Amino acid sequence: MALRADMNRKVTTHRLLEMKMRGEKISVLTAYDFSMARIIDQAGVDVILVGDSASNVMAGNVTTLPITLDQMIYHGSSVTKGVKRALVAVDLPFGTYQGNSKLALASAIRVMKETSADCIKIEGGEEIKESIERILSAGIPIIGHLGLTPQSINKFGTYTVRAREEAEAKKLLQDAHLLEDLGCFAIVLEKIPAKLATQVASELRIPIIGIGAGGGVDGQVLVAHDILGITNEFSPRFIRRYANLYEIMTNAVERYVEDVKSCDFPNEGEQY
Repeated sequence: MALRADMNRKVTTHRLLEMKMRGEKISVLTAYDFSMARIIDQAGVDVILVGDSASNVMAGNVTTLPITLDQMIYHGSSVTKGVKRALVAVDLPFGTYQGNSKLALASAIRVMKETSADCIKIEGGEEIKESIERILSAGIPIIGHLGLTPQSINKFGTYTVRAREEAEAKKLLQDAHLLEDLGCFAIVLEKIPAKLATQVASELRIPIIGIGAGGGVDGQVLVAHDILGITNEFSPRFIRRYANLYEIMTNAVERYVEDVKSCDFPNEGEQY
């Protein structure tokens, strides 16, 4: 009964801090629409991220850069309608916060007002300090994002593991402390050495969520379409596939087409 009551309790920023303090791992998955969000929420995921990965997964773009704020708000508002328990975070997309703290605040306010999300997520450290401070000044919670930051892919030129070299690792550690000091309540670390991610998680009080960052962090985030096997052409080592829905869905559609062509569907029991 206690577990059931806990599962029905709304996840908040404070609750995530409590989870870290007692050593309970935090589960995070992406969602971009009402139906998927409802399933993921009912399955017990702690945080649902409306990621700018929607640019790839939902819109078919090569990078996350093309997705707009209006599109992120559309996906965010769709997701929150299907969620009762999980904390919902929405990514601020490329071009809506970098280099302009007033624009950053306006973007974050739009997301919070028009999606009913619980918080926003943004990429970067020292270089977006002013934007973080301005957003937080409005009482909007922030999840930071360091390591491989996909919105900066044109600067990196590759999706390879970040912070292998000492200088980059040192900067990442400094940025992580800065984000905590500024007031971010959690940080995502993407595709960095597990040893470094473990160090960050041990030094910071706030939850550290990893993606391709090993098991020494406070939680894990993956793209739902990847773990469900809906996408099958993308297979980095940090993804574990729990289903093969690509095959299941393809088979179902093929059977439907066959039944329509053969006049087997609809039968007498499936019509009025």
